[in-house]
Amino acid sequence: MDEEQVEQKSTSDRVVELINFSALHQSIKDHHKVNNLRQVQELIVYKEPALLDNFLDEMLAFQNDRSAEVRKFVVGFIEEACKQDPDIFPKVLANLRMMFRDEAVAVQKRVIQATTQLYKVALRWICQAKKVDDLMETSWEYIKSLKNDIVSLLDCENDGIRTHTIKFMEMLVILQTYPDGDSPKKTANDFALDDVPLMLKFIKPRKLEEEAKQVFDALVVFHGTPHISSINLMTCMQALVLIAKHRSEFMSRVIQALESLHANLPPTLAKSQVSSVRKHLKLQLLILMKHPAAVDYHGQISTLLTDLGASPQEISKCMPKPDEIKKRARLIEEGTTSAPGSAAAPPSVKRIKLEAEEEEEEKEEEDSSSISKAATNTAIDITAEDLVPRLTTVNVTDIVLVSMLSLPEIMPAHFQASYTPIAVAGTETQIKHLARLISTQMTAAGLGKGVEEMIAKAKEQQQQEEEAMQTEEAAQPKQTIQTLLGGTTADAKKKEAKNAVLVPTGFEAKSRRLRQLNLADLTRPLSDDEMTQMLVSTVRRILDAGRESRTHNTSISPVQVKILAGLATQFGGEISAMLKEYILEDLRSHVDIALAWLYEEYAQLQGFLQGGTVNPMEKSSSSDSYVHCLTNLLVDILQKCETRDRDALFSRFFLEIPSITSEALIILKQYCQNESTVTNGLSILRSLVDYRPPGQIEYLQKLLELTVSQNQEVRLQAAKHAKQLHERGNFRPIIEDFALMYLRYLLEPAPPQHLFHGCPVWTEDNTKICMQLYINLLPVNHKLIHDLAVVYVGAIAEIKRTILRGLEGPVKGMGMSSPELLLLVENCPKGAETLVTRIIHILTDKTPPSSELVARVRDLYHKRVSDVRFLIPVLNGLSKKEVIAALPKLIKLNPIVVKEVFNRLLGSHVESTANFTSPVSPAELLVALHNIDPSKCDVKTVIKATSLCFAEKHIYTQEVLAVVMQQLMEQSPLPTLLMRTVIQSLSLYPRLLGFIMNILQRLITKQVWKQKKVWEGFIKCCQRTKPQSLQVLLQLPAEQLRNVFQVSPDLQQPLVQHVSAFTDHQRAHIPESILEVLNLNRPKADSDKSKSADKDIALKMKRDSSRESRDSREGRDSRDYSSGRTERDSWRPSSNTKIRLSTSDDGGAAQELDT
Repeated sequence: MDEEQVEQKSTSDRVVELINFSALHQSIKDHHKVNNLRQVQELIVYKEPALLDNFLDEMLAFQNDRSAEVRKFVVGFIEEACKQDPDIFPKVLANLRMMFRDEAVAVQKRVIQATTQLYKVALRWICQAKKVDDLMETSWEYIKSLKNDIVSLLDCENDGIRTHTIKFMEMLVILQTYPDGDSPKKTANDFALDDVPLMLKFIKPRKLEEEAKQVFDALVVFHGTPHISSINLMTCMQALVLIAKHRSEFMSRVIQALESLHANLPPTLAKSQVSSVRKHLKLQLLILMKHPAAVDYHGQISTLLTDLGASPQEISKCMPKPDEIKKRARLIEEGTTSAPGSAAAPPSVKRIKLEAEEEEEEKEEEDSSSISKAATNTAIDITAEDLVPRLTTVNVTDIVLVSMLSLPEIMPAHFQASYTPIAVAGTETQIKHLARLISTQMTAAGLGKGVEEMIAKAKEQQQQEEEAMQTEEAAQPKQTIQTLLGGTTADAKKKEAKNAVLVPTGFEAKSRRLRQLNLADLTRPLSDDEMTQMLVSTVRRILDAGRESRTHNTSISPVQVKILAGLATQFGGEISAMLKEYILEDLRSHVDIALAWLYEEYAQLQGFLQGGTVNPMEKSSSSDSYVHCLTNLLVDILQKCETRDRDALFSRFFLEIPSITSEALIILKQYCQNESTVTNGLSILRSLVDYRPPGQIEYLQKLLELTVSQNQEVRLQAAKHAKQLHERGNFRPIIEDFALMYLRYLLEPAPPQHLFHGCPVWTEDNTKICMQLYINLLPVNHKLIHDLAVVYVGAIAEIKRTILRGLEGPVKGMGMSSPELLLLVENCPKGAETLVTRIIHILTDKTPPSSELVARVRDLYHKRVSDVRFLIPVLNGLSKKEVIAALPKLIKLNPIVVKEVFNRLLGSHVESTANFTSPVSPAELLVALHNIDPSKCDVKTVIKATSLCFAEKHIYTQEVLAVVMQQLMEQSPLPTLLMRTVIQSLSLYPRLLGFIMNILQRLITKQVWKQKKVWEGFIKCCQRTKPQSLQVLLQLPAEQLRNVFQVSPDLQQPLVQHVSAFTDHQRAHIPESILEVLNLNRPKADSDKSKSADKDIALKMKRDSSRESRDSREGRDSRDYSSGRTERDSWRPSSNTKIRLSTSDDGGAAQELDT
């Protein structure tokens, strides 16, 4: 005996140690606390149950712990303790009900789980009690209330809570109904309605059974809800099947519910969820198939399983054995044929008798009548029976043809996931199953014969009940006989006596005072000085203790913080100064004290503290106190805190203080004006807009004011935050109105003085300030571009220049495809042409113009604005014909603009030519410049334009220039600037010498001397290319050669020397007229040959001339870069003589004569 006491004492000590450690150590982690409490549970519930009552209050006190895990454990402890000792139910039910209303969802779920187990334990505890007292009755009322609260959570928004509620309702239905012959055998711990005695006054089996049926109906309704989640649906399905297994009276309703689900799967399920639900439905049907009570429904279940993809082997495997079916049928037959009054009557008959007696006692007797099978049929059954004969081949064909009109073009994923081929189409079984599917859908829509009959039956039943109630009321006595003593009945007294209240345990109960203690009678009042001195001493001691606690890494307790804040608020003066000094000693650690002080000041201002409302004078002083306290603390943070702590503390103050005053906003605005703190300041202001709705408009206004700050960095960051708020949409009108208001200031002749003090004229900086927010919003709301056009038209020149310079970023952000930009181009306001041109330039810079933009610019150019500068940005989008037609106007513009035009046409402005396209090639552009009509543009302007082309050496290579010269030479008449281009090409690329010699020879055949300007250029070219050009000069007619010598005498002597070096044979091929011009003689025989040769040469020149003109008409594009021979080579020393262009190392060219 002593050993047991020692062991119990040691167990008790261990329990005390674990509870104290968990309760008193605030720093202990949650899982350690739960482990300690779990050890206590092992000791007092399982090892030493005698200690349970001693430590129950201490364990239940943890239900107020801040940790949800600890509170969940307390629920579990209550469950285990009640299972071990049901007599503690009255002590814990109030706690359980309180924890059911916990804010943590996890705790609520745990309470529902515990109640699912404890409801059965409580019912057994009351039913098996030898004596039922008032405390038990009150406990049952609490349990009923908790039960109703849990059942009502079936409509909760949380999926998990709904799942646990379904399991609770499943338990209720099974527990509060009678088992039958097909129910599983009861174990020692099982409990059902047949175990409830009929003599209990406050627990009526009939009412429990009715309640169970109502709960079952609620489950069936929830099971058919169209928006049920997949997890709830599968849980509810499983619950219904378990109910059908334990109580076969619900088998028909459960199978109908499963049929309805198969026909009407919730539309909210995803494809994978549909597959899971169908698999689960198949599994539950296979489970039902094995149950003996499902024999009558095997046809329906088999059809459903077939639709769900079950094989015949799976179905037959789950069928009960024939012997079991026959045995069950025999038992049912014996039960129905046995005499009603015999001792062998089944439990159901006895139950009916006992319940009849009970109803007699309660004077709630009802006439019992037998219900036929036809009356118990549900609406689905009635409608299905009505549909079967109507599903003929003709009717079904018509239905299919009509429904074909409503079929979607693509098979829905929901249908595809749930469709299985029909295995026994056309059979009687399949027709009945189809009728039930249609009946299910019609009943759900409120249609069909079954619905009509059930509505009529319900009305009839309601009428009968009303008549029965009227009869019962008429039969009851009007008034009960009251006792003379006290004037009340004994029943009323008894009912009043039963109204006991369960109080939650685990709390310290305050004993009721018998005598009011008045301290004023026992003590003398203190003087003001004494009171002030005592308060100051008190505060000083608390603060000194706080300073000492810092050395031990602890802080002032929350209670002491409350005292300090209250005293500083109520008395101020020296106490406030002491508290402020203490806070500033380590503001980072004491920020909680500062915030508590501010909250106390605010509570005093609003009259929340004891003493009721505040009169106006006191409220004014309280307001000054709060403003003074807040302002001083903010200033001290900025001035006395280190930089690393300053920003964080400043942010925390503004986000946590109870009210932000106008003085605090001024400090914040000044804080934002500093470049070093602007980022944090604007972040605070943005947070105030987000998290303080009552004043968000005021805070937004402060943020917008910073977008027009004189400081550029502040302005840019504030505009960025404003843009982010604008994108959210809540404050879009306010922000846009502010931006447009400042934009419209630009229409004023001078800057508004209330914005720009002492600035009489608009400057670039002032213009940028007014445009900053607008520029940031433009890429977000493209419609604002039209306001800019209006302002641009009415603004002065200085403002217009600033606007044009600031457009690049926002216009690029809008993009070329913006409908509003295209609309602006299409409806260009008068006076905004330069603005639109600038916008188009920005859009097409390094990017080809879109077809929509080109179309609108072209339309604008032809119909309204004839300024050719409009076409420059979209040149690459125009056709070749349009570009060439506009060239005369384009090259007349400023040289810088002309260069921009050529850059766009030649692709010089793009970084990569991969995506560059131009309507004209470089060669076509240069040829077009040569062909410009002199009446449209003077020659000097064309020469300047061609010079710009020659400057682009990386584009106009010697190959391109060769093509250009070839095309120009083939024209008739020859372009005026042809020879200038030839000479300039030669100066750029000396290697073209051979090709140019060929050009000169062909020009002789085209009688170049007939065009004066070209002929002069021809002579100059010969001067620059001698001695190679001497051979060309010998091909000229005598008269033209004489003219050459007249224009350029320096060519005569070199040519004479050149011919003098010829042999007699070579000289014989030179015409006599040429030799005469050169003053050279030759023998008479040779002279005759020369005359004959002159005739041949003249004939061939005429032939060549006609051939050249024909080739030009046919548009032949010859790109022969090598030196060619002409028909006049016959006079040369040999018929094989030719000129070949060869390149020497020094870049020069040499002439090679082959004989």
